[in-house]
Amino acid sequence: MREEKIGVLCSGRGSNLASIIAAVERGDIRAEIAVVIADKADAYALERAREKGIPAVAVVYRDYAARADFEDALRAELSTHGVTLIVLAGFMRILTPAFVHAYAGHILNIHPALLPSFPGAHAHRDALSYGVKVSGCTVHFVDEGTDSGPIIMQAAVPVHDDDTEETLAARVLAEEHRIFPEAIRLYVDGRLQMDGRQVRILPCQ
Repeated sequence: MREEKIGVLCSGRGSNLASIIAAVERGDIRAEIAVVIADKADAYALERAREKGIPAVAVVYRDYAARADFEDALRAELSTHGVTLIVLAGFMRILTPAFVHAYAGHILNIHPALLPSFPGAHAHRDALSYGVKVSGCTVHFVDEGTDSGPIIMQAAVPVHDDDTEETLAARVLAEEHRIFPEAIRLYVDGRLQMDGRQVRILPCQ
């Protein structure tokens, strides 16, 4: 089994990054976080990485004339650090099909809704507006669409009558911190088998 090297892409605070780092430190995820990349120079995720001695790089979107140039810079950093698995942890940029194809089957994302319901950037607002009684989060492989890749794992939370976007987000985030490291662990351990849209979790060997 090869040793996986994880590249985490972030845009903000990096709370999911923190849960992944903790899982690596506990030995739950038997892999190295090789680099953390943020598309904003002031993303707190970079500070979280530096505090743990993890290489942290800002590849700032607005510094590039075209999205292809931005993605070329991302790919260069990922290659430099030998990344074999890309984890999108609150990364707020849509990746082009060319980028996705280059890492097909090796990009994981977490989305704060029970996909295929409420894809996109405003999942909590959309869930509350629709009046659902249950929401949650989804870990999935990334494909060329928006939050449309094969589903690996989901967790559900109740939606309360008095919920705001903030209260619902906090409840969902707690589940994100639980299932995202677990899904990464399954990938690293070679226990995810993809057959079309179906992702099967294989038993332990």
